[in-house]
Parts: sequence; C-alpha cells; structure tokens
Amino acid sequence: MTEAELDELLSTPRAETVEALRHCPGDVVVLGAGGKMGPTVARMAARAANQVGDGRRVFAVSRFGTPEVARALGAAGVETIVCDLLDRDAVALLPDVPNVIFMAGQKFGTSDAPATTWAMNTIVPAICAERFRAARIVAFSTGNVYPLSPVSEGGARETDAVGPVGEYASSALGRERVLEFYSARNRTPVAIIRLNYAIDLRYGVLADIAQRIWRGEPVPLAMGHVNVIWQGDASRIAIEALAHTATPPFVVNVTGTETLSVRDIASAFSTALEKPVRFKGKERPDALLSNTDRMRSTFPPPDVPLDAMIRWIAEWIRDDRPMLGKPTHFEERSGKF
Repeated sequence: MTEAELDELLSTPRAETVEALRHCPGDVVVLGAGGKMGPTVARMAARAANQVGDGRRVFAVSRFGTPEVARALGAAGVETIVCDLLDRDAVALLPDVPNVIFMAGQKFGTSDAPATTWAMNTIVPAICAERFRAARIVAFSTGNVYPLSPVSEGGARETDAVGPVGEYASSALGRERVLEFYSARNRTPVAIIRLNYAIDLRYGVLADIAQRIWRGEPVPLAMGHVNVIWQGDASRIAIEALAHTATPPFVVNVTGTETLSVRDIASAFSTALEKPVRFKGKERPDALLSNTDRMRSTFPPPDVPLDAMIRWIAEWIRDDRPMLGKPTHFEERSGKF
C-alpha cells in the first residue's frame, strides 16, 4: 500500500456519512485541518459532499506549516485557507458556513509551554465558537478528560465525573467548558467527540508498539490496556455527528469497542514482524479507557477490526514506509506531554 492509497482508504465515506451531510445542508469548514487527522476529515467531507451532489464547498483552515498538506488537499477538491486561529481578525474573515468541524488544539509540548497549550485549547475555541455562533459545531476533545479507570469496569462513560490529570487534560476540559458556555449563550448546537486513540499506519498506539518491537526496544506495560480506532472510522463518526449536534452539547466517546491488552498487541506484532518482544514493567489495574455504549447506539460500528490494523501496520513497517515520527506517549500515566 502506498501513501496515496492509504489516504484514499482513510478518507472513504460510508453511506451514513453521506446521509449526515445531506441532512446538514451547506458548506463545511474544518478548523485546524493541518494535523494528523485533519486532512483525512477534510478529504472525506469533500468526497461525501460530492456524493450528495448539491455543489457545497469544503474548506480546510490551518496555519499549514507543511505546504505539501495544503497542496494535497487542494488536489482532493478541498479549498484551503491559511489562518492563525488565535487571530480574531483573521478568523472573522473566514467564510460563513453552517457546518463546522473543530479540530484545533495542542497536546505535545504542554510540559515545556503550558501557556501556549491553554491558549490553543481554550482561547481558540472561544474565538471560533463566537465567530460561528450560527453554525453546527462538531468539536474534537479527548478521553484524557477522564481519570484512569479500573480495567475491569470497561472504561469511563460520558455521564461519569471528569477528572483530568495534568495540564493538557485540564486544558482539554477547558475547551469543552468553553464550547458548552457558547452553546448555551448563543444556542449553538454542538457535539463533542472524546477521541481515544485514532490509528493510522504512520502513527498511533499500534504503530508505537510495533516500532518498539522492530527496533528491539522493550514495550512498556504500566498502561497495560488501551482503546484504539481506525482513523477512517473516527473521521466518519465526526462528520456524521453534525446531524447530532444539540444544546446542551451532545457528548460521545469515540474509540474502539474492545478493551485491548498491550501485552497481547505486542505479542501479535512480534509474530507478524517475526521479531522477539521484550516488556518493561507490569500492568496496573487501571488505565485510560472509554466506554462506547453511546457511540454504538448512535452510529454504525467501526469497519476496520484490530487484526487488519495489526497486519497493515506490520506490512507498512517491514516495507520501510514513511512514519510521522510523532509518538503518542500512550504509556504516560502522569498526564505530562
């Protein structure tokens, strides 16, 4: 599989994605579209919009520090706009649209620059929520807003008390509260996606584990259980959530439906890569996990199973395909990123 083929696979909408856009007429803007997942969401929205066939436009907004991303999106029929979302004047000039997917934020680098993380995760959503007060807004959040939960209980539910650990998680909860405030103030319908963890062949928890085995490094077990979801599946749900925006916000955990053992994942990669696996530490009784009952009752189930993700990632690594070089630090238990 080439990168072009991977991007095509990741950005394929399903029938429900197309129907969600049909239910939500008008142009779409993806704010913060230059990150790991943003290009997939923007491309998928454009492909779904083409299937709807009503002539709507899809915009991708980002600082686009990597110009190649903007060029690739343009080739896929997405209109790109370079914009610093901290600049109120620049945000004011963005096109009026009725459908907003908000993906801007910062996680890594928080320990070194906490003020920047708080600005990106609280001030930017305030600026954008005020600017797009008349739109539907689907906003990405994170499962990190929950505390670690007992593995035996199957993960935190949306109705559970939040308990963020560390500045990143606290600022992510701040983003949610800002959006909740503007939803109530302006009657803006909002959906909040608590994602935990999206998987691509070039990055993600599975790629982190596989690369450690490939390099002969030990796999840490302190965070001994995880949830993962194929990035394409998470992107489909994000677009489909436009049809579920509400006031107060509709909040949903988005991740894989299984609680996965890191030890079992590593053993599967050891076999697939034909490399021995070493472990470091031992499993704790709790982990960062999310319950998916609400997701499963609202959206179709994820299409890509774990065994396919493991097989594809192993082949990708064996073939020395490009990696993003952005580890997830899924093993981090103290909330420092």
